[in-house]
Amino acid sequence: MLGGRAVAIILAIVQTIIPVHLNGVFASFNDGFISPAEAVLNSPNTKVPRSAEVALRRAIPAVNPTMKTIQESLEDIFYLLRIPQRKPYGSMEGDVKKALKFAKDEKPSILAALPASQQEQGEKIYAALTDGPGGLAALLDSISAKDPDKISMKLASSLDTVARLELLQATGLPFLLPADYQQYPRLTGRATIELIVEKGDGSTFTVPTGGGPQKSGKLEVILDGYSAPLTTGNFANLVLKGAYDGVKLRSTEQAILSDNELNSNGTSLPIEILPAGEFQPLYRTTLNVQDGELPVLPLSVYGAVAMAHNPSSEDFSASSQFFIYLYDKRSAGLGGLSFDEGQFSVFGYVVSGKELLSQLRTGDIIRSAKLTSGADRLIFPSNSS
Repeated sequence: MLGGRAVAIILAIVQTIIPVHLNGVFASFNDGFISPAEAVLNSPNTKVPRSAEVALRRAIPAVNPTMKTIQESLEDIFYLLRIPQRKPYGSMEGDVKKALKFAKDEKPSILAALPASQQEQGEKIYAALTDGPGGLAALLDSISAKDPDKISMKLASSLDTVARLELLQATGLPFLLPADYQQYPRLTGRATIELIVEKGDGSTFTVPTGGGPQKSGKLEVILDGYSAPLTTGNFANLVLKGAYDGVKLRSTEQAILSDNELNSNGTSLPIEILPAGEFQPLYRTTLNVQDGELPVLPLSVYGAVAMAHNPSSEDFSASSQFFIYLYDKRSAGLGGLSFDEGQFSVFGYVVSGKELLSQLRTGDIIRSAKLTSGADRLIFPSNSS
């Protein structure tokens, strides 16, 4: 019988013989070129985030180590729930009890990590985490009842509460930007962008919960300045200037692109990627997925938002052209990773309106782009414009 590694190598060879490339105008490959992700020998069960919510939650800086320990204990249960046969309820119970004990034993340090202005709100969130109807105690009850559906719901609620508390604690960047980039706008936390899109041919969108055809649709994008402060700062600044209002879109099989690269808006910044397990982003450096390097904000998520490459240098992002990635595991490589994983500056995710993405076509329009939250986290150095 072939060992696991031998099987993985055979699969890698098959991937090499039958390559799958990204069919988009924002990236090009020479014939025969094999991208790093194509040969990665990762298990298909690799713990790369598979949703925007999970990716954003994991990207919150670890201001308080106890909160990250609690989060990691709960994240483990997501993978235990995937086991198709007998669920390991005992392991799940152990993870939740561990998280609850940490939360109660470390209450003083958890609350001490909150800024004074957020103490009252933080105490309410903490109480919801430990004893609320969607908190850890309720999650334990669901595990005792051995109800996978309720466990999934209570787990999602508990992790959402953990993230809310962590966001209150994370009041800025946990690192200093390199001196070469201090002159650029930067986003020191999270921000929300609202994109109103319209069909270029006058047709309508189909929105499942919208009560019929809609002339326009709304995409909500969360920008993560913790992982990509320069890229998000440039993007948010462009939104404030109205640079994306009226911009046409281009559609490819795997991405929706803004058709505005010929404009002189924005700044061409270096590729900015925060590797998993690292303290600060790398600049002008892509990741070698074959060697196990993975980004905190993966491209391999449906609705990932990233900057296109600068046409003159792949070490830099385009000044204003961005794309929304339409990840499809059927055209991904081993481990379910995109063949372009670690090659672009991913800076956020579409978290609402994702059902519209498959309906967007070349010629459709961004009618307006607005910064709806997070303006207080956008910092403009005195010499920036």
